[in-house]
Amino acid sequence: MKKVNFAEFGGPDVLRLIDAEEPHAGPGRIRVAVRAAGVNPVDWRIREGQVLGAHPTELPAGVGLDAAGVVDEVGEGVDGIEIGDHVFGEGSSTYAEFAVLSAWARMPEGLSFEEAAGYPSVMETALRVIREVGVLPGQTLLVSGASGGVGSAVLQIARDRGIAVIGTGSASSQDYLRGLGARATTYGEGWAERVRQLGRVDAALDLAGSGVIRELVDLTGDPQKVVSIADLRAPESGVRFSGVAGSVPEALAEAARLIARGKLHIPVEKSYTLAEAAAAHIDSQAGHTRGRRVMVV
Repeated sequence: MKKVNFAEFGGPDVLRLIDAEEPHAGPGRIRVAVRAAGVNPVDWRIREGQVLGAHPTELPAGVGLDAAGVVDEVGEGVDGIEIGDHVFGEGSSTYAEFAVLSAWARMPEGLSFEEAAGYPSVMETALRVIREVGVLPGQTLLVSGASGGVGSAVLQIARDRGIAVIGTGSASSQDYLRGLGARATTYGEGWAERVRQLGRVDAALDLAGSGVIRELVDLTGDPQKVVSIADLRAPESGVRFSGVAGSVPEALAEAARLIARGKLHIPVEKSYTLAEAAAAHIDSQAGHTRGRRVMVV
């Protein structure tokens, strides 16, 4: 089978599309014929060799955590799923023609494989950081870097829970953010003052790692009301860095519920082939995404 692999840590140029042995579903796992795989910032962070406690890496390594596809092997002890089912979930080395998943759910009705592949890690992260930052219904959450996959999910989940949201993004993403229910403003010089003009901020999330931790602490008045998923230096300012994954099955179930109720939609901004994995990582690292990027297999 074809699989994206890297034998050394480094830039996008270390990625190779290789012929590899097919993986197989062990106990408690399923294998899918991958139709699409999510492209997440954690993918290129792992490729660079960043120390991420939730994702220890031994070289050579595959790439990718999220996938949507068709079940073609069911491991021992797995119930409630059959060969031929369409599922989305999380596993390892998902930039490949076949991948083993450790957490999964049936795809929501009406969702394409490309769309479904964009939800697993994004939803887990969004639910986790909303919980960790401690924002409550009736309060206002500021989301810095709000137009990407996690930000898109955070805005919609928060609004469904009665939490007001302010989102920062590029000038071209302002209508997109407003469409998700946010009071929107641009980043760049003077952004913190523009946020103040939009109202009180009770809690804040740093999703882009663009050096805004100090301003987020100033806006909330308390470093414990700020959580970052993108700035490894956040703890130096007393801010929590959130990098340890929560429950993926819970996230998949919540995604399915919200999608069924018409309360969640994350568009796919761009798709790539396996041979274009390096380009996908370059674009992901550059940011400025509205929605999700995915690999199509």
